[in-house]
Amino acid sequence: MEKELLFSDLGVSEEILRAVEDMGYTQPSPIQAQTIPLLLQGADVIGQAQTGTGKTAAFGIPIIDRIDSSNSKPQALILCPTRELAVQVEGEIVKLTKYNRKISSTCIYGGEAIDRQIRSLKKGVQIVVGTPGRIMDHMDRRTLDLSKVSIIVLDEADEMLDMGFRDDIEKILSSMPNERQTVFFSATMPKPILELTRKYQTDPEIIKVLRKELTVENISQLYFEVRSGLKTDLISRLINLHQYKLSVIFCNTKRVTDEVTEELTAKGVPAEALHGDLSQAQRTKVMNKFRKGHCSVLVATDVAARGIDVENVEAVFNFDLPLDEENYVHRIGRTGRAGKSGTAISFVSGRRDAGKIRDLERFIKTSIDKAAPPSVDQLIQMKRDQLTKDIHRQLAKEDDNTVFEQAIESLQAEGLSLEQIALSLVKMQLGEAIDKFKEMNFTPEKDRGGRDDRRSKRDRGDRGDRGTRGRSGERGDRSGRRGGKKEREPNMARLFLNLGKKDRIRPNDIVGAIAGETGVSGGSIGEIDIYDSFSFVDIPKKDASHVINVMNTNTIKGKQVNFEISKP
Repeated sequence: MEKELLFSDLGVSEEILRAVEDMGYTQPSPIQAQTIPLLLQGADVIGQAQTGTGKTAAFGIPIIDRIDSSNSKPQALILCPTRELAVQVEGEIVKLTKYNRKISSTCIYGGEAIDRQIRSLKKGVQIVVGTPGRIMDHMDRRTLDLSKVSIIVLDEADEMLDMGFRDDIEKILSSMPNERQTVFFSATMPKPILELTRKYQTDPEIIKVLRKELTVENISQLYFEVRSGLKTDLISRLINLHQYKLSVIFCNTKRVTDEVTEELTAKGVPAEALHGDLSQAQRTKVMNKFRKGHCSVLVATDVAARGIDVENVEAVFNFDLPLDEENYVHRIGRTGRAGKSGTAISFVSGRRDAGKIRDLERFIKTSIDKAAPPSVDQLIQMKRDQLTKDIHRQLAKEDDNTVFEQAIESLQAEGLSLEQIALSLVKMQLGEAIDKFKEMNFTPEKDRGGRDDRRSKRDRGDRGDRGTRGRSGERGDRSGRRGGKKEREPNMARLFLNLGKKDRIRPNDIVGAIAGETGVSGGSIGEIDIYDSFSFVDIPKKDASHVINVMNTNTIKGKQVNFEISKP
């Protein structure tokens, strides 16, 4: 029988082993087992791995072991695409340096006062984690000295390029000493990444964690057919029924994120929203509350949640189905961490959503099981169980019950028995809730188009499925409708875009670029048709000129774009 590989077999220091043990790990993940020895030897590495594979420790452990603690100048630089990921990575570094007291790190990113960061750098740190833009700011101010940096790590390099950081990355790499280690970690390896590796690495070792190794065997994947307007009701029922302590709910737009948060809070479910409109201080506050369990539900958009890693998330809810399959994998990977089990729940409200579930199954090569909403009997039992707990909790309190005992005596004096009193009080506690349970029908009623005939105003404005099949010889994006001509809404304008599938453009790339650059709400953007060399997108007529003017001076995925009104 083959001996199980341990961290102690990788040649790391005793201090690191103690820190890793305190974090609850003894066996390295596949990416850690392959990467750590190579980085300790000084090799350049290309690691293809996704979030949740343990890649932070894969580069963090050898970095810490190779740091000269007697030198307080920066010796390692870790670049991340988002503030959230940078904070998470630096937090992991802090845990790993628990027994290396002379090694210090700092995190620098936009949205926070630069003065505090300057003071931190002046104090002396060996490991710097940050976003490209803010790293460049410090370089320009000469507050960050890279002359002694011997290793640079680009974490989620593909995301950094997608976000337009290529120029900053190249400037940073060009400013560093020639004698250094350069490490790339990326979920995908598109051509621009490979170009950078050829330019800035020397004989890199390539490590791949294949998709099949990124198993979701410990994640139970389910979907519910549910009326659009009852999704939050179903979420609160499921959370209460299964007693999920930490859950993440994904929505496709910031507006829906805020609305879902408000609705859950009103139902007594402690929820916080996380999206791009929040300041960094607000984001940090929300994440701290979630990590500490002060709020049990995080409602987030895909971009805001990228890089967030909280180990004890028990359930992930897809309030809106994601715009593409890759995002689905990222989403459900927030649960089932560190060998624990988790549940991924998606909501289907119509024929389109049902088609997307089939697309997701083909992509992940795993079935997503249909589940029935909790029955009335289950919900009633849940309320009974809760009432029982509440009664025991009250009885355990050492209060003065004289007033309450007098009230019972008074009721008995009116001719009521204890059983009648108890029955009335239980009915007062449970009666209204049980009536609501009996009236509530989660299952969507299909109209002629297969959609929920009672869709809420919110959901009508949120077109979660944006891809369609083309009507010409070229095939459009596969996630959309299966044929048939669709009447365009009269208030929408059809725009032509000179980028398509050959440019690796996805629906959410187009939505994100337009919403981010023009301020037009993502929820107001209509149908998107993606063909091999061009695309079409429906925009509210009132915003069409503004979108054309702004977007024609911008790029999508690093490529210059040209928008114009589509000719009929």
